[in-house]
Amino acid sequence: MTSPAGSHGQGTPCIGILGSGQLGRMIAIAAAQLGVRTHVYAPDAQASPAGEVATTTTTASYDDIESLRRFAASVDAVTSEFENVPAATMQVIGESCLASPGAAALQAAQHRIAEKTLAAGLGIPTPRFWQVGSLQDLTLAMKALGGPAILKTCRLGYDGKGQVRIKPDDDLATALEAVGSDDAILEEMIAFDGEISALLARDAQGNMVHFPVSQNRHENGILARTVAPAPVIPAIEEAAQSATAALAEAVDLVGLLAVEFFIAADGRLLFNEMAPRPHNSFHWTIEGCATSQFTQLARVLTGLGFGDTTPYGRWQMDNLLGQHLDRVPGLLADAGNHLHLYGKPEARQDRKMGHVSRRLGD
Repeated sequence: MTSPAGSHGQGTPCIGILGSGQLGRMIAIAAAQLGVRTHVYAPDAQASPAGEVATTTTTASYDDIESLRRFAASVDAVTSEFENVPAATMQVIGESCLASPGAAALQAAQHRIAEKTLAAGLGIPTPRFWQVGSLQDLTLAMKALGGPAILKTCRLGYDGKGQVRIKPDDDLATALEAVGSDDAILEEMIAFDGEISALLARDAQGNMVHFPVSQNRHENGILARTVAPAPVIPAIEEAAQSATAALAEAVDLVGLLAVEFFIAADGRLLFNEMAPRPHNSFHWTIEGCATSQFTQLARVLTGLGFGDTTPYGRWQMDNLLGQHLDRVPGLLADAGNHLHLYGKPEARQDRKMGHVSRRLGD
């Protein structure tokens, strides 16, 4: 079902958004500031964080071919707020309009073995990893590693879900059962001094622009705080941006690409994972950069050219989870805070409900 609103022929650009969460919401808000309409497509589009602020919504499943075709015909370009879009969905959309980030980018980001193999093939250092499809695979991999590791599902895990830490003397059968997948990856545990993320935008002609690198801190597998620009030496920032550019080129990305890295205790920069979409660790750019990540994406998809990514000083962004909502009155009372709540109807433990950004002293 499509809610009443504009269509492709109205003269102003329209961006289609697959997905209905907070990233789609912030894309729609940024697009509206440019006079660009948005059309959200999702199974729960109408009553959703993104649907509340979009020009148009279509409530339909991602395998509803006829609804997808009508959706694609009503917009100028389509992007996704999540990377696990079915390949068939993007194929249908790509028949009618620009589909961002592109099939190759989605295929790589949807599978942890695929993305790490891609990075390694480009000469980007990664933690050691092994594909695990059985208890025998896990046993052999742990024997080869000989140290602590993280076992993860190759698909769908996020914010610490679908993974378990294991040591050589742990019960490996129990660990594999806890992950609940025969398509898993074993990664060596890295002793790291820090975590950073890089973000770039790339247009259909292959031109790119970088954002300043962010420094991140996670709690229980969920991003807790970002500080940016990251207080790292120029060589680390340059290496992160260079690796991100190589990955974007390799998958012929159109849109945004974020890449997370570990800074190992020995100084090495190691690839962790990639996301071809707006990224939580760059929400600070809404107030902290001349052009936010969301505005940049809208500009790329509508052919408006890149915006300046110069930062306005140093910024801190903190996620607000379900258990943090009692902090909202105090945050609102501080004029230095920029509070964003996502409009989710139910607050749950560890659910992302919003974020707050503030400029740090120079």
